[in-house]
Order: sequence, then structure tokens, then C-alpha cells
Amino acid sequence: MRLVSLLPSATEIVYALGLGEQLVGVTFECDEPASVRTDKTVVVGGRDTREMTAGEIDRYVREQLAAGRDLYTLHAKALAALKPDLILTQDLCRVCALPSAHVEDALDYLGCEAEVLSLDPHSLADVLDSIQAVGARTGVPDRAARLVSQLRARLARVTAAVAGRALPRVAVVEWVDPPYTAGHWIPDLVVAAGGQPVAARPGEASVPTTWQAIAAADPDYVLVAPCGYHLEGAVDQARSAAPHFPGVPVWAIDADGIVVRPGPRLIDGVEAIAAILHPDAVPGAPPHHVQLVRPAS
Repeated sequence: MRLVSLLPSATEIVYALGLGEQLVGVTFECDEPASVRTDKTVVVGGRDTREMTAGEIDRYVREQLAAGRDLYTLHAKALAALKPDLILTQDLCRVCALPSAHVEDALDYLGCEAEVLSLDPHSLADVLDSIQAVGARTGVPDRAARLVSQLRARLARVTAAVAGRALPRVAVVEWVDPPYTAGHWIPDLVVAAGGQPVAARPGEASVPTTWQAIAAADPDYVLVAPCGYHLEGAVDQARSAAPHFPGVPVWAIDADGIVVRPGPRLIDGVEAIAAILHPDAVPGAPPHHVQLVRPAS
């Protein structure tokens, strides 16, 4: 089966299921594993925002969406030339990837008969289900079941380690200019890590808010995990957020690695958050996952 992934998270799922050799097309944002950048054909492009500030990116996104323009460019002819059997995409967020309807329209126009599977998880449980859905559609349901079982076992170990402890109040910030609440599966990560999510929208889309509203939720910890950034960029944004929370510890997290992409590495995110909240009960997170930006005073 020839697979194309139009989501970084789907690419990670494909590799976790041992199907990397069958993956022929990816997006310009797929970066895990690192070899995917050179081994696969890029069929989705987008604007390079590395030199833009968070505020500039937010304005650009709003302007594009208001004008009815897409944030991503589908290289339709390159996609068709790959002759895929299955394309993995999403409808959850227009900011994160092309909607599946756009992909299907392009396939119809080109006469390509690939099947399209849309992965649209709203919760951590949905993410685990989506792994099994990919396994079922690619003919490896047993592999998917084993992988999900292993991920659930890791979650169970964290649950056991933090059982009976006080639940710190945790605000996760998904963007800083303007600040965005934590949505969809991210509050579930906090719960699984032994925390209480505040200023959050479990199962729902992240929305803009104010620093005053987040501070009013009285968090014990602030975790800055900006969508589209690994740890280095998250550290920069966490430093800008820290002055809004005097006396509260502020941590930066590798958002794209372990928080915002709905794939197997979300369990790494649970373990990392648990290590922040309960450092005497859970092994410390790898240094490339989290960084303390401002300790409690």
C-alpha cells in the first residue's frame, strides 16, 4: 500500500506502525523522524514563518482565513504522480492542515482514486483510537493494537505514580500573541499527568483569551506549548508570557514534539508534564522536552 500523509502527526503514526517504507508523500512540516525530510516527496507546502513573530503569524493566519484563502498549497500533480492508495488528512483545524474536502476535490479533478482517511481527534482517547483506525485501514490492526496497549500501559504507570497526590492547577498556553487557551486533547494530558487543567477547553478548539483571564484562573503552573514550535521557540514565547504570572513557575514545552500533534508522542507529553508537577514521583523529562523559564518566587 502506498501512503501519503498530509499531517505531521499522521506521519509519526505511520512510522510508529512500522510502515515508513510504504509512505511516499508528506508535508513540508513533517520532521519526525528526521529522515523523512529527505526520503519522501513533499506534496503540501506553506509559508515559511520562521522569521515572523507570534503576533505577525496570528495576523497572517487571520487575514488568509478572512479572505477565504488556504494556508497550505497542495502540489496536486505531484500527489497524483505518487499513485497513493491511502491519504491521511484531517478536518479538525484549517490552521493545522488542508481540509479533507480540498484533497478530495483535487483527486477528483486529477482522476486519482486514492482513499482519504480523515483523522479528527478531540481527546486523548480519540488520538489512541485514530492510531487503531490507521492500523485497520493499512492492514496492520494487530500492530496498532499492540502500540496502543503499550501507550496505555505507560499512562497507567503515570496514573499509579501520582495517585493520591494533590492536583496542581495547570494553565497550558497554546499561543502567546494573543494568548490562546488549551483545547482538544491537551487538557487530557494535564489530567493524565496528575494535574487540574484551568483556563482550558477540553475537547473543543483553542480560542483567543487574555492574560488577565488566564491569571484569574489562579494556576499553580503555567506551561507554554505554542503550536508550531519545538522547545527553542517555546522558550522564547514562555519568556514573554512569564511577566503575566508573578510568583508562578513558567515552563516551556516542545509543543510540536510532545503536546500539539495528536500522535504516539503525546504520551511523552504526559510523562513530561507529570515530571514537572510531581518531580519526586515521576522521572525527570529529557532536557529537550521541557525547560524551566521562571521558577516560583
